[in-house]
Amino acid sequence: MDYKEQIQDTVQSNLHKSKGVPVIEIVNLKKSFGNNHVLNGFNLTLYEGENVAVLGKSGSGKSVLIKCIVGLLKQDSGEIRAFGKDILSLNQAELDQIRTKIGFLFQSNALYDSMTVRENLEFPLRRLSIIKTKDEVDDMIQEALENVGLPDTANLMPSELSGGMRKRIGVARTLILKPRVILYDEPTTGLDPITAKEISTLMNTVHKKYNTSSIIISHDMSCLKIVAQRIVLLMQGINYAEGTYDELKNSDDEKVKEFFE
Repeated sequence: MDYKEQIQDTVQSNLHKSKGVPVIEIVNLKKSFGNNHVLNGFNLTLYEGENVAVLGKSGSGKSVLIKCIVGLLKQDSGEIRAFGKDILSLNQAELDQIRTKIGFLFQSNALYDSMTVRENLEFPLRRLSIIKTKDEVDDMIQEALENVGLPDTANLMPSELSGGMRKRIGVARTLILKPRVILYDEPTTGLDPITAKEISTLMNTVHKKYNTSSIIISHDMSCLKIVAQRIVLLMQGINYAEGTYDELKNSDDEKVKEFFE
C-alpha cells in the first residue's frame, strides 16, 4: 500500500468510526437497459441506525437502485455489499439469508388480494422456510400489527382497507422478520397529505424502536424532511450531491435547489 492509499484508508476508517458500522455499501454501481444508462457509477454507504433518502426525478434510477440491492435486478458492474458480503457472490441460499435481514416495502405494497392480512404477514415466513409454532406465528403477527397501529385487522382482506391502512400492513409485513435494514420504495405515493404524514411518522417510530437502518426512495419532500438524516441526490446516474435537508435546501447549485422550490 503506497502513501496515498494509506491516507485514503485512514480517512475511510475514521469516517466509519465517526458514522458507525456500514451495513450497505454501494461502490461504482452501473446498470443500463439498452442504451439507457440508469446508474452510471453510483456510490452510497448506509450506516447502522441511519435513515438515508435517495432523491431524484422520475426515471432517474431510484427504484432500480434498491432492486439491485436485494438482488431483484443484477447490476452490470460495481459492488453491493450487505453486512460485509458481496451480493453478487452469494448463492441462492445465502442470498435468502441476507434477505431475512433486509425488509422491502414496495411502492404498491404488493399485498395479495386473495389473502387475508394474517396470510399476507405469514407469507415471508413461509417463503423463507422460517419454521415457527402456530402460537409463535400468532404472536409475531399480533406484534407487527400493533407496531403499525392496526391490531384488529388480521382477518380482513386488503380490499377492506384504506390506502393508508394497506401501506401500514405493508410495513407490518416488512417488520415481521425484524429486519436490520428497511428499503422503502416511494412510501407515501398516492396518499393524501395527512395520511402521508402519518406514514412518515410511523417510519420514524419503527426506526427508533428497532434501531433499523433505512434507505428511503422518494420525491416527497415533506416525508424526507421528517424521516431523512441524510439525503442523496441521484442525478445522471451518480451521487450528484448529498447532505442534510437544510444543507441541500440552502445549496447554491441550481440543479439541487429546484427540488426544494
